[in-house]
Amino acid sequence: MGKIILVTGGARSGKSSYAENIAKEIGEKILYIATSIPFDDEMKHRVEKHKESRPEVWDTYEGYKDLDIVVREKNNLYDGMLLDCVTIMTSNFMFDYIGDKIEEADNTTLDEVEKKIITTFENLLNEVNKGNITMILVTNELGYGIVPENKLARVYRDIVGRINQYIASRASEVYLVVCGIPMKVK
Repeated sequence: MGKIILVTGGARSGKSSYAENIAKEIGEKILYIATSIPFDDEMKHRVEKHKESRPEVWDTYEGYKDLDIVVREKNNLYDGMLLDCVTIMTSNFMFDYIGDKIEEADNTTLDEVEKKIITTFENLLNEVNKGNITMILVTNELGYGIVPENKLARVYRDIVGRINQYIASRASEVYLVVCGIPMKVK
């Protein structure tokens, strides 16, 4: 049976570095799943910095769709997998499903979008559990701030919060990273 580890924290908290350290302890053969789509120079720079911090022997898969299939097909090839990050993956799916029509979306539509995204993570985690792989998922903790002013930010924060809760409920270990210091939550 597979193992799920969730690492959460605020922006620039050190969560990705900590997740990478966990992955290094698992073994040398790691598949790094990068869910970001770098649209501008700043994001491209961030992606390059992340690549530099990873061991060269790790393989990288760039994408966020059909990751359950990726896990199923590559499960026996790796000691572990590191997905960075849940939050960006969620925003990618939100824009896939709603696009720029968020202000026009009613509650029923938003609930359907959330169900689709949660189902995506459910399918992914089910594949992890079917195999013998450790999957480390990195996410952002967005719930510590004030209620956002605009609808998109509120909906996004709420969906990410519930997805984080779902993943944490399935995880055998959960870590919160604050100022580069990991704290075991579960």
